[in-house]
Amino acid sequence: MTKTILTVDDSRTMRDMLRMSLVEAGFRVVQAEDGVHGLEVLQAETPDVIVTDINMPRLDGFGFIEAVRRDASWRSTPMLVLTTEVDPEKKARAKAAGATGWIVKPFDPVKLVDAIRRVAA
Repeated sequence: MTKTILTVDDSRTMRDMLRMSLVEAGFRVVQAEDGVHGLEVLQAETPDVIVTDINMPRLDGFGFIEAVRRDASWRSTPMLVLTTEVDPEKKARAKAAGATGWIVKPFDPVKLVDAIRRVAA
């Protein structure tokens, strides 16, 4: 069965790169432009894994992760943070909010796909 991945990133270029890498690896990809849009997408989709950026307008990644985790339907859905941030405090904050893992941009498509497969298993 094909796994569905929700990617949440305000950069069109990054969304395109994620879609290309993940579709090529056999995943179905749904996308959102920021955290608010990501929450809207979750009302219609059931992703197996969520990949989110941190720095986004309207609702950043921290707020998005916290909102997703407040909903019992999504508490066990793996969430990977994909960001340019390297600050250990931000990494700890994301983990405290409910993130499953942290990947720094620019990402290696093979490592990203491996990480998604690991958390989706």
